[in-house]
Order: sequence, then structure tokens, then C-alpha cells
Amino acid sequence: MHYRLELIAVPVTDIDRAKRFYNQLGWREDLDYVCGPDYRVVQFTPPGSPCSIAFGTGIGTAAPGSMENVHLIVRDIEEARAELTGRGVRVSEIFHDADGVFHHAGTEKRVPGLYPGRLSYGSFASFTDPDGNGYLLQEVTERAPGTLPAC
Repeated sequence: MHYRLELIAVPVTDIDRAKRFYNQLGWREDLDYVCGPDYRVVQFTPPGSPCSIAFGTGIGTAAPGSMENVHLIVRDIEEARAELTGRGVRVSEIFHDADGVFHHAGTEKRVPGLYPGRLSYGSFASFTDPDGNGYLLQEVTERAPGTLPAC
């Protein structure tokens, strides 16, 4: 059995403001479906992604801005960051984690710059949508073969 991640619900306060932001990112708008005052679904898909996001009215109960650490995988983090900042998006500087290839919550363990040797999975940059929902760009050039040794 195959399981494919298809959709992530993003909690927002202002649907039209969110639409403008995700259009600014250059994501494809797939749907803006309205069925009365209590139900509206807007769906966007990042370029090259099989998974989409959706936001709207009547599609979830999570607090706006509560989504965090959704990873957007890119082959070249410097290029991806430059593209987004060129679109007017505020993106953090590139960083890596002080203790390994995955990041800690918050910013305390962030070390400025690319991961040494530019190890796949090791370099990140972050941004948020207008509500504070958080995304991480993560550079992956080669998929991990399995488990990594403990630190």
C-alpha cells in the first residue's frame, strides 16, 4: 500500500490576505471554492510538489498561525532563498543546527551559514505567512539511506 501526503490544512485569519501571500510565493492556485458564508476552500501547490496546502472557512479548528516547521525541500537552498526574497518574502538567513542534521525548535541552536560540507538535509532557512504559520526550506541533494548514528 502506498500512502502519499496530499494536503496540509493551514489555519489563517484572513483568506484573501493569505491568497495574496501564497500567490506572491509563486505557488499555483488550484482552487477557490465557496459554498455559502461558512464554507470556503482555497488550495495552492508549491512548484514541483505533489502535496498542496489549503486554507479557508469551515475546514479546520486549529488556531491561525499555529502551524510550524512544514519542510519545503529544495536542491539549492541559496537559489530558493534568493527566489523568495526576490518576490518580496522575508526569509531568514541560511542556518544549520549546532547538534546535527535536523533542527531544534526555536532559534537557540541555529548556527549561521550552510552546513559544513553542505551535507544533504543540513541547511535551512525559514519564513512565515502573514499569520505566522512557519515553513522551513531544507536543502536535500541526496536522500538519506536510513538511520543516522546518534549524536
